[in-house]
Amino acid sequence: MLKRIVLTAALAASAAGAQDRPVVAAVNYPLAWMAEQLGGDAVEVLFPVPEGQDPSFWRPGLSEIAAIQQAEVIALNGAGFAAWTTRTTLPRSRLIDTSAAFSDSYIATQSITHSHGADGEHSHEGTASYTWLDFNQAAQQARALAAMMEQRIPALRDTVTAALPDLVAELEALHAEAGTALAGLQGRTILATHPRYQYFARAYGLEIAAMEWEAGAMPTAAQWQDLEAKKQDTGARILIWEAEPPADALDMASDMGLRSLVFSPLAGRPQTGDFLAIMRHQIAALGDPG
Repeated sequence: MLKRIVLTAALAASAAGAQDRPVVAAVNYPLAWMAEQLGGDAVEVLFPVPEGQDPSFWRPGLSEIAAIQQAEVIALNGAGFAAWTTRTTLPRSRLIDTSAAFSDSYIATQSITHSHGADGEHSHEGTASYTWLDFNQAAQQARALAAMMEQRIPALRDTVTAALPDLVAELEALHAEAGTALAGLQGRTILATHPRYQYFARAYGLEIAAMEWEAGAMPTAAQWQDLEAKKQDTGARILIWEAEPPADALDMASDMGLRSLVFSPLAGRPQTGDFLAIMRHQIAALGDPG
């Protein structure tokens, strides 16, 4: 209850502080980051998902919905990300599905139902939704967001137009860096604790076999057994964790002969750093043969 009150107060304060600035609402951190790069200090970016909650499955309350509905631009990820947006009345003229241009390249997923802590039970059936992990696709999403910001916020048109080439160039450079850094991993299976990396694997020629572990939690005995079986079947030597696991989990994975590293998809806002810097660091760590 206290967290809800604090978040509501923060939203109210944000709205008050943004009276003279247009608001762009985003359903995940990558889109919020893009909006910040495009609009700079001239735009207020609203990303109300509380820290520690998964934006994929977070459900806003009435106060959050009201704030989002008032935004000049509401940036959706598409591909089934943030299912609450399909069950909530949002002004169509302000919505932009940033992945619509490449919807024919969506990746279908299997039906898997499980729970995610406070986010409750959910299913991954349908479409892989972490589209931005293919950084060329992220550049397309940035272009779509920029076009909507220029249309809906004429006063920002020059600012957005000027910022877009640099943003696209940074994402395309990140795509090239990933291709080079990860080339040595092609033909080898990588294990991952959660099915987040479908577009990442496709874009950079990787084979990633995912499990269904809760982010940041200690795996169960059955999950360790499943990991050992997958390791034996695939010959994998690398284990990607979606979020920082307990130290004991890292030790157990090491004892199994696995090199562990955290590769956050960055759906939520990080405590420090930004999208570009963190992704570069994670890609370099993954591609490091040591």
